[in-house]
Amino acid sequence: MKKILTLGLPVGLVLLLLSLLMLYVTVLIFPGIAEEYYNPMFRRSGGRSSLFFIHPFILSFALAWFWERFKGLFSGPFWLRGLEMGLVYGLVATIPSMWITFSAIDISLTMIASWLFYGLSQAMVAGILFARFNP
Repeated sequence: MKKILTLGLPVGLVLLLLSLLMLYVTVLIFPGIAEEYYNPMFRRSGGRSSLFFIHPFILSFALAWFWERFKGLFSGPFWLRGLEMGLVYGLVATIPSMWITFSAIDISLTMIASWLFYGLSQAMVAGILFARFNP
């Protein structure tokens, strides 16, 4: 449990920085996606916007637990083990959640693809960091 907490916090900080970077890059490269967020289905009040900044830490603690539990199943150099863990997470959690989101909410395939890329990137970066610092 101590490894999960001590590794989850700094990885969460890295994921937060990655999230912010990816947010700004996405808006610059795909301004049409940013316009979709003006849809009334998205909340405009600032009451829950802080949850965006907490999400990377929740994800990092969950992935730290996953890594601690299943790291023996991944083999190879640390970067390959981390990428594989991120892809496993993507197959098990990200793709199904994006599928149900796309089928239930009126958003574009481009937005779903950006969320999928964002989720996979976060999981792979976290996996590489976990594999490097907690082999």
